[in-house]
Amino acid sequence: MEFVQHIASPFPRELPDNEDDLIIPAKNGTLIVLKAAAAHNVKRVVLTSSVGSIIYGRNNGDRSGMYSESDWTNTQNKEDTTPYFRSKTIAEKASWEFMDQDHSGMELTTVCPGAILGPVLEKDFGTSANIVIKMLDGSMPDIGFDIVDVRSVAVLLIRAMEHPEAANERFIGSAGFLKFKEVADMLRQEYPDKKIPKRILPDFLVRLLSYFDASLQPILIDLGVERKVDYSKAQNLLDWKPLPNREAVLSCAKSVNEFGLV
Repeated sequence: MEFVQHIASPFPRELPDNEDDLIIPAKNGTLIVLKAAAAHNVKRVVLTSSVGSIIYGRNNGDRSGMYSESDWTNTQNKEDTTPYFRSKTIAEKASWEFMDQDHSGMELTTVCPGAILGPVLEKDFGTSANIVIKMLDGSMPDIGFDIVDVRSVAVLLIRAMEHPEAANERFIGSAGFLKFKEVADMLRQEYPDKKIPKRILPDFLVRLLSYFDASLQPILIDLGVERKVDYSKAQNLLDWKPLPNREAVLSCAKSVNEFGLV
């Protein structure tokens, strides 16, 4: 085998009781893959990381802004990270530390996608689809994320695998930042008969509702914050052209409706 793709690590829809349930599998699983690949003369490993390993762990008042591949999440700041974001950061850092000690000649490339939408394939859907599902259910907190279509991520992973220029580089995968209100506007145009929310939930109400709806807890650190990423590196170096965010949102909505998830 010339290439290995390590696609994902655990991403639950609710915060775990024990963060090691995410951190240990993410870190150890990544190292197991790298060790096996190095031992079998693999040319390159592509690791799917996350923008969660880039944009979090900041002090209050210093969280909004533009981030790039040179930035790292501070896992010591637990007020501005979740167990999932810490797990992705720890796993990716461990992979680069492994490469510093590896002398096999193997290459590593990491891809850091934003919130992944696009069509879901089954009822056991990816966690990021909750952005659309919550909207169709009538919830709209005042937050936003960098969004990317799952099909565009697949293309980026292939380019990160095949392009010589991608060796030992990080790449952010995003098609741009979207506020929940913008997502709601797209869905309202597409589904005029559905009661898509127009009113934004106040931050205090979202925090209150999170005690009753555990799926809201992971987004609390993004209330009132706009963390955006510069995704030009993948476009310039790998000639990557992501699908528009509108396509990512509407194809996700179409598929979750077809599966009866809303």
